[in-house]
Amino acid sequence: MPPIAARDVAVIGAGAAGLVAARHLRREGHSVVVFERESQVGGTWIYTNKTEPDPIGVDPNRPVVHSSLYASLRTNLPREAMSLREYPFVAKKTGHRDPRRFPGHREVLEYLKDYATEFAIGELVRFDTEVSRVRQGENGKWEVRSIKRKEEEHHLDEAFDAVVVCTGHYTDPRIAQIPGADRWPGKQIHSHNYRTPEPFRDQVVVIIGSSASAVDISREIASVAKEVHIASWSTSNEEDQSLPGYTNIWLRPMVEIANEDGSISFQHGFKISADIILHCTGYKYSFPFLDTKGIVTVDDNRVGPLYKHVFPPSLAPWLSFVGLPWKIAPFPQFEFQSEWIASILSGRISLPSPDEMMKDVEAFYASLQASCVPKRYTHNMTGYQFEYNDWIATQCGSPKTEEWRKKMYSAASLGRKERPETYRDEWEDDDLVLQAYQDFTKQISCKGETY
Repeated sequence: MPPIAARDVAVIGAGAAGLVAARHLRREGHSVVVFERESQVGGTWIYTNKTEPDPIGVDPNRPVVHSSLYASLRTNLPREAMSLREYPFVAKKTGHRDPRRFPGHREVLEYLKDYATEFAIGELVRFDTEVSRVRQGENGKWEVRSIKRKEEEHHLDEAFDAVVVCTGHYTDPRIAQIPGADRWPGKQIHSHNYRTPEPFRDQVVVIIGSSASAVDISREIASVAKEVHIASWSTSNEEDQSLPGYTNIWLRPMVEIANEDGSISFQHGFKISADIILHCTGYKYSFPFLDTKGIVTVDDNRVGPLYKHVFPPSLAPWLSFVGLPWKIAPFPQFEFQSEWIASILSGRISLPSPDEMMKDVEAFYASLQASCVPKRYTHNMTGYQFEYNDWIATQCGSPKTEEWRKKMYSAASLGRKERPETYRDEWEDDDLVLQAYQDFTKQISCKGETY
Protein backbone atom coordinates (compact mmCIF):
# COMPACT_ATOMS: atom_id res chain seq x y z
CA MET A 1 0.00 0.00 0.00
CA PRO A 2 1.32 3.48 -0.84
CA PRO A 3 1.47 5.98 2.01
CA ILE A 4 -1.83 7.72 2.70
CA ALA A 5 -1.68 11.46 2.04
CA ALA A 6 -3.92 13.97 3.82
CA ARG A 7 -5.03 16.89 1.66
CA ASP A 8 -6.64 20.23 2.32
CA VAL A 9 -9.91 20.05 0.37
CA ALA A 10 -12.58 22.65 -0.35
CA VAL A 11 -16.09 21.37 -0.95
CA ILE A 12 -18.42 23.82 -2.69
CA GLY A 13 -22.00 23.34 -1.47
CA ALA A 14 -23.62 21.69 1.57
CA GLY A 15 -26.51 19.99 -0.17
CA ALA A 16 -26.71 16.21 -0.24
CA ALA A 17 -23.68 15.85 -2.54
CA GLY A 18 -21.54 18.22 -0.47
CA LEU A 19 -22.45 16.56 2.82
CA VAL A 20 -21.62 13.12 1.47
CA ALA A 21 -18.36 14.36 -0.07
CA ALA A 22 -17.34 15.98 3.21
CA ARG A 23 -18.14 12.80 5.14
CA HIS A 24 -16.03 10.57 2.89
CA LEU A 25 -13.15 13.03 2.55
CA ARG A 26 -12.81 13.42 6.30
CA ARG A 27 -13.15 9.68 6.88
CA GLU A 28 -10.22 9.21 4.50
CA GLY A 29 -8.17 11.60 6.64
CA HIS A 30 -8.39 14.81 4.64
CA SER A 31 -8.90 18.28 6.10
CA VAL A 32 -12.20 19.62 4.77
CA VAL A 33 -13.87 23.02 4.53
CA VAL A 34 -17.40 23.16 3.11
CA PHE A 35 -18.63 26.46 1.67
CA GLU A 36 -22.40 26.98 1.78
CA ARG A 37 -24.20 30.13 0.67
CA GLU A 38 -27.34 29.37 2.71
CA SER A 39 -27.70 29.32 6.50
CA GLN A 40 -28.36 25.58 6.75
CA VAL A 41 -27.49 22.30 5.08
CA GLY A 42 -29.77 20.72 2.49
CA GLY A 43 -29.21 22.54 -0.79
CA THR A 44 -32.11 22.13 -3.18
CA TRP A 45 -34.12 20.37 -0.45
CA ILE A 46 -34.53 23.64 1.47
CA TYR A 47 -38.03 24.80 0.58
CA THR A 48 -38.83 28.48 0.29
CA ASN A 49 -41.97 30.19 -0.92
CA LYS A 50 -39.77 32.91 -2.40
CA THR A 51 -39.49 33.03 -6.16
CA GLU A 52 -37.32 35.04 -8.52
CA PRO A 53 -38.52 38.37 -9.95
CA ASP A 54 -37.80 37.02 -13.44
CA PRO A 55 -40.28 34.10 -13.61
CA ILE A 56 -38.50 32.30 -16.47
CA GLY A 57 -35.01 32.90 -15.10
CA VAL A 58 -33.27 34.31 -18.16
CA ASP A 59 -32.03 37.57 -16.62
CA PRO A 60 -28.38 36.90 -15.67
CA ASN A 61 -28.49 39.68 -13.07
CA ARG A 62 -31.58 38.40 -11.26
CA PRO A 63 -31.36 37.55 -7.56
CA VAL A 64 -31.17 33.75 -7.61
CA VAL A 65 -33.37 31.52 -5.47
CA HIS A 66 -31.49 28.24 -5.14
CA SER A 67 -34.37 25.85 -4.49
CA SER A 68 -36.81 24.61 -7.12
CA LEU A 69 -39.16 22.78 -4.76
CA TYR A 70 -42.90 23.26 -4.93
CA ALA A 71 -44.96 23.08 -1.76
CA SER A 72 -46.62 19.71 -2.41
CA LEU A 73 -43.57 17.90 -3.80
CA ARG A 74 -43.11 14.27 -2.77
CA THR A 75 -40.19 12.09 -3.78
CA ASN A 76 -40.65 9.98 -6.89
CA LEU A 77 -38.44 7.25 -5.44
CA PRO A 78 -39.20 5.30 -2.26
CA ARG A 79 -37.10 6.22 0.73
CA GLU A 80 -35.34 2.84 0.72
CA ALA A 81 -34.09 3.25 -2.87
CA MET A 82 -32.92 6.83 -2.38
CA SER A 83 -31.34 6.09 1.01
CA LEU A 84 -27.66 6.58 1.63
CA ARG A 85 -26.01 3.21 2.05
CA GLU A 86 -24.35 3.94 5.40
CA TYR A 87 -27.25 5.92 6.87
CA PRO A 88 -30.63 4.33 6.08
CA PHE A 89 -33.57 6.60 5.35
CA VAL A 90 -35.98 5.01 7.83
CA ALA A 91 -39.24 6.52 9.02
CA LYS A 92 -38.94 8.14 12.44
CA LYS A 93 -41.99 7.86 14.63
CA THR A 94 -41.98 11.37 16.02
CA GLY A 95 -44.69 13.98 15.74
CA HIS A 96 -43.31 16.24 13.00
CA ARG A 97 -41.79 13.59 10.72
CA ASP A 98 -43.33 12.22 7.53
CA PRO A 99 -43.47 8.39 7.70
CA ARG A 100 -44.69 7.84 4.15
CA ARG A 101 -42.63 5.64 1.87
CA PHE A 102 -42.58 8.42 -0.75
CA PRO A 103 -42.24 11.35 1.65
CA GLY A 104 -42.58 15.07 1.14
CA HIS A 105 -39.59 17.33 0.66
CA ARG A 106 -39.44 18.40 4.32
CA GLU A 107 -38.75 14.82 5.37
CA VAL A 108 -35.80 14.61 2.96
CA LEU A 109 -34.36 17.81 4.43
CA GLU A 110 -34.75 16.42 7.95
CA TYR A 111 -32.97 13.25 6.84
CA LEU A 112 -30.04 15.24 5.47
CA LYS A 113 -29.88 17.23 8.69
CA ASP A 114 -29.86 13.96 10.65
CA TYR A 115 -27.02 12.68 8.47
CA ALA A 116 -25.01 15.86 9.03
CA THR A 117 -25.56 15.57 12.78
CA GLU A 118 -24.71 11.86 12.90
CA PHE A 119 -21.32 12.44 11.31
CA ALA A 120 -20.67 15.94 12.76
CA ILE A 121 -20.43 17.46 9.29
CA GLY A 122 -21.90 20.80 10.40
CA GLU A 123 -18.64 21.70 12.12
CA LEU A 124 -16.94 21.66 8.71
CA VAL A 125 -19.43 24.04 7.06
CA ARG A 126 -19.07 27.80 6.69
CA PHE A 127 -22.64 28.95 6.36
CA ASP A 128 -23.80 32.14 4.62
CA THR A 129 -20.57 32.02 2.64
CA GLU A 130 -20.62 32.27 -1.13
CA VAL A 131 -17.72 31.19 -3.32
CA SER A 132 -17.08 33.84 -5.95
CA ARG A 133 -13.99 32.38 -7.60
CA VAL A 134 -12.13 29.08 -7.85
CA ARG A 135 -8.94 28.89 -9.90
CA GLN A 136 -5.63 27.07 -9.93
CA GLY A 137 -2.65 29.16 -8.92
CA GLU A 138 0.81 29.05 -10.41
CA ASN A 139 2.01 26.81 -7.59
CA GLY A 140 -0.65 24.21 -8.42
CA LYS A 141 -2.77 24.98 -5.37
CA TRP A 142 -6.42 25.89 -5.85
CA GLU A 143 -7.34 29.42 -4.84
CA VAL A 144 -10.83 29.80 -3.39
CA ARG A 145 -12.27 33.27 -2.90
CA SER A 146 -15.30 33.44 -0.63
CA ILE A 147 -17.55 36.19 0.64
CA LYS A 148 -19.71 36.29 3.74
CA ARG A 149 -23.14 37.17 2.36
CA LYS A 150 -23.77 39.79 5.03
CA GLU A 151 -20.29 41.30 4.62
CA GLU A 152 -20.04 41.53 0.86
CA GLU A 153 -17.30 44.16 0.89
CA HIS A 154 -14.87 41.69 2.48
CA HIS A 155 -13.63 38.58 0.72
CA LEU A 156 -11.31 35.84 1.88
CA ASP A 157 -8.72 34.12 -0.33
CA GLU A 158 -7.50 30.66 0.67
CA ALA A 159 -5.44 27.92 -0.93
CA PHE A 160 -6.41 24.24 -1.06
CA ASP A 161 -4.85 21.13 -2.52
CA ALA A 162 -8.13 20.12 -4.14
CA VAL A 163 -11.66 21.36 -4.82
CA VAL A 164 -14.80 19.22 -5.05
CA VAL A 165 -17.74 20.96 -6.76
CA CYS A 166 -21.11 19.94 -5.30
CA THR A 167 -23.37 22.80 -6.31
CA GLY A 168 -26.23 20.82 -7.85
CA HIS A 169 -28.01 21.46 -11.13
CA TYR A 170 -31.56 22.54 -10.31
CA THR A 171 -31.16 26.32 -10.15
CA ASP A 172 -30.48 27.71 -13.64
CA PRO A 173 -33.60 27.10 -15.82
CA ARG A 174 -33.55 25.79 -19.38
CA ILE A 175 -36.25 27.46 -21.46
CA ALA A 176 -38.01 25.96 -24.46
CA GLN A 177 -37.21 27.83 -27.67
CA ILE A 178 -40.69 28.70 -28.92
CA PRO A 179 -40.98 30.80 -32.07
CA GLY A 180 -42.81 34.04 -31.29
CA ALA A 181 -42.53 33.68 -27.51
CA ASP A 182 -40.79 37.04 -27.17
CA ARG A 183 -43.85 38.79 -28.65
CA TRP A 184 -46.52 36.63 -27.05
CA PRO A 185 -48.52 38.81 -24.61
CA GLY A 186 -49.26 36.15 -21.97
CA LYS A 187 -47.24 35.23 -18.89
CA GLN A 188 -44.35 32.77 -18.96
CA ILE A 189 -42.91 30.96 -15.95
CA HIS A 190 -40.40 28.16 -15.41
CA SER A 191 -41.22 25.39 -12.95
CA HIS A 192 -38.22 26.60 -10.91
CA ASN A 193 -40.54 29.40 -9.77
CA TYR A 194 -43.65 27.26 -9.28
CA ARG A 195 -44.75 26.84 -5.67
CA THR A 196 -48.56 26.43 -5.46
CA PRO A 197 -51.40 26.16 -8.01
CA GLU A 198 -53.40 29.18 -6.81
CA PRO A 199 -51.89 31.73 -9.28
CA PHE A 200 -53.23 29.54 -12.11
CA ARG A 201 -56.85 29.64 -11.01
CA ASP A 202 -59.30 29.96 -13.95
CA GLN A 203 -56.39 30.27 -16.40
CA VAL A 204 -55.67 28.40 -19.61
CA VAL A 205 -52.19 26.96 -19.11
CA VAL A 206 -49.81 25.43 -21.64
CA ILE A 207 -47.16 23.23 -20.01
CA ILE A 208 -44.03 22.50 -22.02
CA GLY A 209 -42.41 19.16 -21.22
CA SER A 210 -43.24 15.67 -20.00
CA SER A 211 -40.78 15.25 -17.13
CA ALA A 212 -41.63 14.16 -13.59
CA SER A 213 -42.27 17.76 -12.56
CA ALA A 214 -44.58 18.31 -15.54
CA VAL A 215 -46.60 15.22 -14.62
CA ASP A 216 -47.07 16.31 -11.01
CA ILE A 217 -47.56 20.03 -11.61
CA SER A 218 -50.05 19.56 -14.46
CA ARG A 219 -52.34 17.52 -12.27
CA GLU A 220 -52.06 19.93 -9.36
CA ILE A 221 -52.76 22.96 -11.54
CA ALA A 222 -55.76 21.21 -13.12
CA SER A 223 -57.53 21.39 -9.75
CA VAL A 224 -57.88 25.17 -10.15
CA ALA A 225 -57.13 26.01 -13.81
CA LYS A 226 -59.72 26.29 -16.55
CA GLU A 227 -57.68 24.18 -18.97
CA VAL A 228 -54.24 22.56 -18.95
CA HIS A 229 -52.55 21.63 -22.23
CA ILE A 230 -49.37 19.52 -21.97
CA ALA A 231 -47.17 19.97 -25.03
CA SER A 232 -44.26 17.60 -25.62
CA TRP A 233 -42.31 15.95 -28.40
CA SER A 234 -43.53 12.58 -27.15
CA THR A 235 -47.12 13.43 -28.08
CA SER A 236 -47.66 13.11 -31.83
CA ASN A 237 -51.36 12.43 -32.16
CA GLU A 238 -53.14 14.78 -34.50
CA GLU A 239 -56.45 14.22 -32.70
CA ASP A 240 -57.42 15.72 -29.36
CA GLN A 241 -56.27 13.48 -26.53
CA SER A 242 -57.50 14.13 -23.02
CA LEU A 243 -55.70 12.73 -20.01
CA PRO A 244 -57.65 9.79 -18.56
CA GLY A 245 -59.44 10.75 -15.37
CA TYR A 246 -59.41 14.49 -16.12
CA THR A 247 -61.86 16.70 -17.97
CA ASN A 248 -59.54 19.69 -18.36
CA ILE A 249 -56.10 18.22 -19.21
CA TRP A 250 -55.14 17.61 -22.83
CA LEU A 251 -52.02 16.05 -24.32
CA ARG A 252 -50.75 18.03 -27.30
CA PRO A 253 -47.87 17.81 -29.74
CA MET A 254 -45.13 20.42 -29.34
CA VAL A 255 -45.95 24.11 -29.70
CA GLU A 256 -45.28 25.38 -33.21
CA ILE A 257 -45.57 29.12 -32.55
CA ALA A 258 -46.78 31.60 -29.93
CA ASN A 259 -48.84 34.30 -31.66
CA GLU A 260 -49.07 38.00 -30.92
CA ASP A 261 -52.86 37.74 -30.49
CA GLY A 262 -52.32 35.54 -27.40
CA SER A 263 -53.02 32.24 -29.09
CA ILE A 264 -50.75 29.18 -29.16
CA SER A 265 -50.45 27.05 -32.29
CA PHE A 266 -49.48 23.42 -31.94
CA GLN A 267 -48.13 21.14 -34.62
CA HIS A 268 -50.80 19.64 -36.89
CA GLY A 269 -52.73 22.92 -36.92
CA PHE A 270 -54.51 22.97 -33.54
CA LYS A 271 -54.75 26.41 -31.89
CA ILE A 272 -55.93 27.67 -28.49
CA SER A 273 -56.06 30.98 -26.67
CA ALA A 274 -53.85 30.72 -23.56
CA ASP A 275 -52.94 32.82 -20.53
CA ILE A 276 -49.75 31.16 -19.26
CA ILE A 277 -46.87 29.10 -20.64
CA LEU A 278 -45.24 27.01 -17.92
CA HIS A 279 -41.82 25.66 -18.88
CA CYS A 280 -41.14 22.27 -17.22
CA THR A 281 -38.03 21.94 -19.32
CA GLY A 282 -35.23 21.21 -16.89
CA TYR A 283 -32.09 23.06 -15.96
CA LYS A 284 -28.64 24.10 -17.16
CA TYR A 285 -25.36 23.28 -15.50
CA SER A 286 -23.74 26.47 -14.29
CA PHE A 287 -20.50 27.14 -12.43
CA PRO A 288 -20.06 30.93 -12.54
CA PHE A 289 -17.35 30.82 -9.86
CA LEU A 290 -15.13 28.29 -11.66
CA ASP A 291 -12.19 29.55 -13.73
CA THR A 292 -10.30 26.73 -15.42
CA LYS A 293 -8.94 28.87 -18.28
CA GLY A 294 -11.31 27.13 -20.65
CA ILE A 295 -10.32 23.58 -19.72
CA VAL A 296 -13.75 22.70 -18.30
CA THR A 297 -16.69 24.04 -20.29
CA VAL A 298 -20.46 23.69 -20.40
CA ASP A 299 -21.45 23.11 -24.02
CA ASP A 300 -25.15 22.40 -24.69
CA ASN A 301 -25.39 21.14 -21.10
CA ARG A 302 -22.38 18.85 -21.42
CA VAL A 303 -19.88 19.53 -18.64
CA GLY A 304 -16.58 18.42 -20.04
CA PRO A 305 -14.29 16.95 -20.66
CA LEU A 306 -14.85 14.77 -17.58
CA TYR A 307 -13.59 11.26 -16.93
CA LYS A 308 -16.56 9.23 -15.66
CA HIS A 309 -18.53 12.45 -15.08
CA VAL A 310 -16.15 13.37 -12.24
CA PHE A 311 -12.57 14.34 -13.18
CA PRO A 312 -11.27 16.75 -15.86
CA PRO A 313 -8.33 14.67 -17.13
CA SER A 314 -5.73 17.44 -17.18
CA LEU A 315 -6.72 18.75 -13.73
CA ALA A 316 -7.36 15.42 -12.00
CA PRO A 317 -7.57 14.62 -9.21
CA TRP A 318 -7.32 18.16 -7.86
CA LEU A 319 -10.64 19.27 -9.35
CA SER A 320 -13.68 17.01 -9.29
CA PHE A 321 -17.47 17.08 -9.48
CA VAL A 322 -20.04 15.14 -7.47
CA GLY A 323 -23.65 14.83 -8.59
CA LEU A 324 -23.72 15.77 -12.26
CA PRO A 325 -25.61 12.72 -13.62
CA TRP A 326 -29.40 12.66 -13.72
CA LYS A 327 -32.14 10.06 -14.17
CA ILE A 328 -30.58 8.24 -11.22
CA ALA A 329 -31.03 7.53 -7.53
CA PRO A 330 -28.78 10.41 -6.52
CA PHE A 331 -27.82 9.91 -2.88
CA PRO A 332 -26.16 6.49 -3.19
CA GLN A 333 -24.32 7.61 -6.32
CA PHE A 334 -22.94 10.56 -4.36
CA GLU A 335 -21.46 8.02 -1.95
CA PHE A 336 -19.74 6.04 -4.69
CA GLN A 337 -18.30 9.16 -6.33
CA SER A 338 -17.20 10.69 -3.03
CA GLU A 339 -15.44 7.56 -1.81
CA TRP A 340 -13.63 7.35 -5.15
CA ILE A 341 -12.49 10.97 -5.00
CA ALA A 342 -11.38 10.70 -1.37
CA SER A 343 -9.41 7.50 -2.02
CA ILE A 344 -7.67 8.94 -5.08
CA LEU A 345 -6.70 12.13 -3.25
CA SER A 346 -5.15 10.10 -0.45
CA GLY A 347 -3.18 7.97 -2.88
CA ARG A 348 -4.88 4.76 -1.78
CA ILE A 349 -5.99 4.14 -5.36
CA SER A 350 -4.90 5.81 -8.59
CA LEU A 351 -6.34 7.17 -11.81
CA PRO A 352 -5.19 6.37 -15.35
CA SER A 353 -2.88 8.89 -16.99
CA PRO A 354 -4.42 12.12 -18.31
CA ASP A 355 -4.02 10.84 -21.88
CA GLU A 356 -5.76 7.57 -21.06
CA MET A 357 -8.60 9.40 -19.31
CA MET A 358 -9.01 11.74 -22.26
CA LYS A 359 -9.19 8.80 -24.66
CA ASP A 360 -11.91 7.27 -22.48
CA VAL A 361 -13.86 10.55 -22.53
CA GLU A 362 -13.55 10.83 -26.31
CA ALA A 363 -14.71 7.24 -26.75
CA PHE A 364 -17.72 7.93 -24.51
CA TYR A 365 -18.66 11.04 -26.49
CA ALA A 366 -18.26 9.11 -29.76
CA SER A 367 -20.56 6.37 -28.48
CA LEU A 368 -23.24 8.94 -27.62
CA GLN A 369 -22.97 10.47 -31.08
CA ALA A 370 -23.12 7.06 -32.77
CA SER A 371 -26.30 6.32 -30.81
CA CYS A 372 -27.80 9.71 -31.81
CA VAL A 373 -27.90 10.83 -28.17
CA PRO A 374 -28.05 14.65 -28.05
CA LYS A 375 -25.10 16.35 -26.39
CA ARG A 376 -27.41 17.80 -23.72
CA TYR A 377 -28.10 14.22 -22.55
CA THR A 378 -24.43 13.50 -21.83
CA HIS A 379 -25.09 13.18 -18.09
CA ASN A 380 -28.40 11.32 -18.47
CA MET A 381 -27.69 7.88 -16.98
CA THR A 382 -30.93 6.18 -17.95
CA GLY A 383 -30.23 2.47 -18.13
CA TYR A 384 -26.68 2.35 -16.80
CA GLN A 385 -26.45 4.11 -13.43
CA PHE A 386 -25.93 0.87 -11.53
CA GLU A 387 -23.29 -0.38 -13.95
CA TYR A 388 -21.52 2.97 -13.42
CA ASN A 389 -21.86 2.81 -9.62
CA ASP A 390 -20.60 -0.75 -9.52
CA TRP A 391 -17.60 0.15 -11.68
CA ILE A 392 -16.64 2.81 -9.12
CA ALA A 393 -17.25 0.35 -6.28
CA THR A 394 -14.78 -2.04 -7.93
CA GLN A 395 -12.17 0.73 -8.15
CA CYS A 396 -12.61 1.40 -4.43
CA GLY A 397 -12.86 -2.22 -3.34
CA SER A 398 -16.31 -1.50 -1.91
CA PRO A 399 -19.57 -3.48 -2.02
CA LYS A 400 -21.59 -3.05 -5.21
CA THR A 401 -25.19 -1.87 -5.39
CA GLU A 402 -27.64 -4.09 -3.55
CA GLU A 403 -29.86 -6.15 -5.84
CA TRP A 404 -32.99 -5.07 -3.98
CA ARG A 405 -32.11 -1.43 -4.67
CA LYS A 406 -31.79 -2.05 -8.39
CA LYS A 407 -35.11 -3.90 -8.52
CA MET A 408 -36.84 -1.31 -6.35
CA TYR A 409 -35.66 1.53 -8.61
CA SER A 410 -37.06 -0.32 -11.63
CA ALA A 411 -40.35 -1.00 -9.83
CA ALA A 412 -40.73 2.67 -8.91
CA SER A 413 -39.96 3.74 -12.48
CA LEU A 414 -42.58 1.35 -13.82
CA GLY A 415 -45.14 2.55 -11.25
CA ARG A 416 -44.50 6.16 -12.22
CA LYS A 417 -45.21 5.32 -15.84
CA GLU A 418 -48.21 3.03 -15.38
CA ARG A 419 -49.87 4.59 -12.30
CA PRO A 420 -48.79 8.23 -12.07
CA GLU A 421 -51.72 9.14 -9.83
CA THR A 422 -51.27 6.40 -7.25
CA TYR A 423 -47.77 4.88 -7.38
CA ARG A 424 -46.61 6.81 -4.31
CA ASP A 425 -49.27 5.22 -2.11
CA GLU A 426 -49.79 1.81 -3.72
CA TRP A 427 -46.97 -0.58 -4.60
CA GLU A 428 -46.26 -4.25 -5.13
CA ASP A 429 -42.65 -4.64 -3.98
CA ASP A 430 -43.06 -5.34 -0.27
CA ASP A 431 -40.62 -8.25 -0.65
CA LEU A 432 -37.95 -5.74 -1.68
CA VAL A 433 -38.83 -3.47 1.24
CA LEU A 434 -38.26 -6.42 3.57
CA GLN A 435 -34.85 -7.08 2.01
CA ALA A 436 -33.95 -3.40 2.36
CA TYR A 437 -34.79 -3.33 6.05
CA GLN A 438 -32.85 -6.52 6.65
CA ASP A 439 -29.84 -4.64 5.26
CA PHE A 440 -30.67 -1.49 7.19
CA THR A 441 -30.67 -3.28 10.54
CA LYS A 442 -27.00 -4.11 9.97
CA GLN A 443 -26.02 -0.43 9.85
CA ILE A 444 -24.21 0.54 13.02
CA SER A 445 -24.86 4.24 12.41
CA CYS A 446 -28.61 3.73 12.80
CA LYS A 447 -28.61 2.68 16.44
CA GLY A 448 -31.68 4.08 18.10
CA GLU A 449 -33.73 4.29 14.93
CA THR A 450 -37.20 2.73 14.89
CA TYR A 451 -37.80 0.21 12.10
